[in-house]
Formats: sequence, structure tokens, C-alpha cells
Amino acid sequence: MVILEDTHDPYQNGRLIAEYTESNTNLAAITHAEQLMNESPFVAPRRAPHPSRYLRSLISPLFLTDRDKHILPLTKAFVSQQDEVRPSWFGRLTYEFEQLACQVEKVDVRTYGAIGDGKTDDTLAFKKALADGHRQVHVPAGTYIVRGIRLPNFTILTGDGKGRTILKLHDDAPKGRRLITNQNYLLGNHHLLVEKMTLDWNIARIGDAKKSSTWGNHSSCLTYAHVTYGWVFDVEAVDPGLHCFDISTPYYNYNGDGARANLSSSFIWFDGLTGSGFGDDGITTHHSDHLFISNCFMHDPSGRAHAVGFSNSNGIEIDDGSRDVWLFNNATSRCFGGLEIKAHATSSAASTVKIVGHLSIDDHRSFNFRHIGHHQATDPTSQTAYNIIATRLVAQTPQYTPLYANSKPRALVVSAYRNVVIHDFTVLGDPNYDYQEQPVIGIQYKAENVTLSQVKMTGFRQAKTDIQVFGGENGADDVRLIDVRIEDSARHGITIGPHIERVRLTNVAIKGDGTVGLNAKSEPELERFIATGYQVPVRTHPSA
Repeated sequence: MVILEDTHDPYQNGRLIAEYTESNTNLAAITHAEQLMNESPFVAPRRAPHPSRYLRSLISPLFLTDRDKHILPLTKAFVSQQDEVRPSWFGRLTYEFEQLACQVEKVDVRTYGAIGDGKTDDTLAFKKALADGHRQVHVPAGTYIVRGIRLPNFTILTGDGKGRTILKLHDDAPKGRRLITNQNYLLGNHHLLVEKMTLDWNIARIGDAKKSSTWGNHSSCLTYAHVTYGWVFDVEAVDPGLHCFDISTPYYNYNGDGARANLSSSFIWFDGLTGSGFGDDGITTHHSDHLFISNCFMHDPSGRAHAVGFSNSNGIEIDDGSRDVWLFNNATSRCFGGLEIKAHATSSAASTVKIVGHLSIDDHRSFNFRHIGHHQATDPTSQTAYNIIATRLVAQTPQYTPLYANSKPRALVVSAYRNVVIHDFTVLGDPNYDYQEQPVIGIQYKAENVTLSQVKMTGFRQAKTDIQVFGGENGADDVRLIDVRIEDSARHGITIGPHIERVRLTNVAIKGDGTVGLNAKSEPELERFIATGYQVPVRTHPSA
């Protein structure tokens, strides 16, 4: 079993993922996953009429203006000769990076009076060094106390490496202060790069405060809000009240499903980031487009932004209104959710997300895809929860957590989303861990057109069932399990609930010594299905 220590190098994520997944290359994995999506009965997004939408758009505040939420199309991944996955728009990002590099003057923050002794307030020195932008500011090794840094256009802030160059919030900085952010939220900023440093939010300064954050996207280590063309490379964030790294709008939008905040960020790349002690999430995105997150490691949240025992603190969270998000070779450990793609009930869901490579170790819910408030039969069907392709995933030993005391662990949950492909998924359990008669994978709550392909599971000896497709009035539909291998795992191999119209199992082999191999209350279509070792290999009792 893999253990990810605090010192884990995120650039080793890809090597570890390759050891546990079956695809020989990223190219093979993403090509097959995209093909599965193309061959699936694609559900086209539907927009329900809402007579109040136009009126609401007229009276909403500037930053909360409603904007019709359309679903961006899935585009084909680009894979380099080195087998590195890149977004379809990566060429544009590369060009803009070159523009940034050739339009900055190199300066050193110590030239402007910075001391870096961990005691002196160096805020003014940073302000002078940054000037009005078009600067690459070198920050030598040391600990720099600041009250917050705002980046103007065409700025590069470069340290000497994680743990060597440390920016730390001043003891007198208010709880809502962001350590680094862009200069102008209204007009927006562009061409920003932060690299090679540690960001310390200095949580000790707030003492035993009941809550570590204030509101919105305040209280974070680094926030890009209304930024176009932004990069953060090789940066560590420590103990933020809210988020380690945030791609966002200045203000969130809760005007309903289909509404979206204005002043979004776009064309942002995070690479080589590490974060811990976060009050809410490690990396999070809101209402922004064309985002790339790669080779990052988020672990061990504090959960202090929430009430005790109710901390939905995720390693990486693709949240409300995010579109066209790409994730490559990331890792999470000991979080509530490893990777969560979601939305709140009164906001638009994140949509059009591609994941190639994610290692989840000891997270409570390794992979959690949901649109809150759109799960029950009596809830409105989500207009925006569409289009997720994920491949080369590893979920090792999901477990209970004090972060969210009454929640049940899962390796994967899909709720409310349509058009979902999970391909090359390795799920590893501890045979001695008590899962308290819970399922390991759940497809549920009005999820539709969901494909699980090339799934390998073992070790969940004390779980009730390995894979459960929930039925009933809140159930999933149009689910396909293809090339699934389960061995020496839960008491039930696969459970299919009642009243599911379309469910198909192809090339499925399950082996165990439990009670039932396939327990079906609907009528699945079976093609090359084998169950061995169970007391009852197949039990079917279709609902009336």
C-alpha cells in the first residue's frame, strides 16, 4: 500500500499512478475513454424555461449578474511525445506565457528594502518592487512578513524554492486577508506567474477562533479572481483559513442552476503545487473556464472553515460554474473528498471536466461527483451537471474521517451527473477495515449515461457491496459496467436496484466467497458475465 507523507514530491504522482493502473500510456487511456464517451448514448443538455430569469438578470448586482449557463463541448486531449496530457487550448497558453516572459524587467525585492528575517514587515518593499507591473521580482531565500500582496498585469514573482523562500502573513493581518491575489477584481488582471516559494497564511495569528475564514473566497493563500492567463508553479501553501489555491470570480453566484457569476477567470495553469492544513479545500475553482491542474498534492486539511464534524474539506474541488477543466496526475490524501466535482443547490454545476491520472490515498470519498439539491425525484433535474471523462484513477483505502462525522466512505460516487465515463479505475481496500456494511462505489441520485470501464477492485472484505447502482424513484439510469474485475472483496459483488430501465454488464468477472455475486432487482443485460465462489452467483428478482 502507498503512504503519501507530507514531503511527497508531486512530480512522482505519474510514476505511482502508472504502477497501479492498467493502461500502458496516458495516450492509450484517454483515447479509449474519449471513444467510450463518443459511443455512449450521449444526453444533450437541456435548459428548462424560467420566466423570472430575464427579470432577475436586470436586478442582480454587477458581480452576480445572471448569465445563461451553456455547456462547453468536450474537446480532444493533446498528448505530447513524452506522454504528457495537455488541454486542446494549450498552444494558446504557451504563446501567452512567452508574451509574459519577454515583457518583464528583472528586479530583486531586496533592492527595494526587503529584509526577509521573519520579523520585519516587508510589505512596502514588495509593493515598490512590483510597481505597476511588467516586472519579474526575485525573492531570495528567507521568510518575508507581509500584510498581503497584490499583483498587477505582467508580473512574475519568483522565489528560490519551496521551504526556502517563505511569504508569511503579518500577525496583525485580518482573518479575511488573502496572502497573494491580483490587483484589480473589477477590471481584471492578466499574465501573472507565481513560482518557487512557500505561502504561510499564519493561522496561529487567529488563535482558537471558532471559524478560520470569513466569507466568499477570502482567507486563502493565493486567489486569482478575474484573471486571464495565470500560472502558479512549484508553490507550497500552508494552513490557509479557506483555500490553498483558488481560481475564481470576485464574488460567487447563488442565483440558481443555470446562473453564473460574471468576471470569471480563464486560461489558468497550476502545476507542482502542494498544500496542507486548509480550512476548506486545497485547490478550488468557481465560475471559471479553461483551467489546467497538474502534478499537485493536497493533504491533511484542518476543516476549520466549517463547524466541527461537518467539514467538506476536499483536496481538489471543481465547484460551481467551472467549465472545461483538465486535471493531470494529481494526488490527495486524508481529505474528506480527494477530488470532488460539484455544485451547490442554487448554483450551476461544474461541467466538461477531463481527468487523466489521480491518486487518492486514505481520503474519505476518493472521487465524488454531485449536484447538491438535484438528487431526489422531487428535486429539479440539473441543467448543468454534464460531461466528465476520467481515466487512470486510483482509490486506495477510503475511510471514515472526523472531518465529517456521520458520512460514509466511498471510492466513487456519481450523483445527478449525465455523460460520465470512468475508465481504468483501480480500487484497493484493507481487508481488515470495517466499512460497516456500506457500498464502495455508488451510482445514484438521477445519474444518467454513466460508463465504468476497466475497473479492478479488491480488498473490501467488510463492505456490503463493491459496486451498487441505486434504483427506485431517485435512482440512476443507463449505466454500463465494462471489463470489470472484482476479487476477494465485499459480501456482494454488484448490486442493481429496482426500476432501472437500462443497465448493461459486459466482460465482468467477479470472484469471492461472499453471499451473492450479482444481486439484481432490475433486469440487466448480461454479456460475458462470470461470478464464482459466492454462495449465490446470481440472484435476480426484478421489480414489478
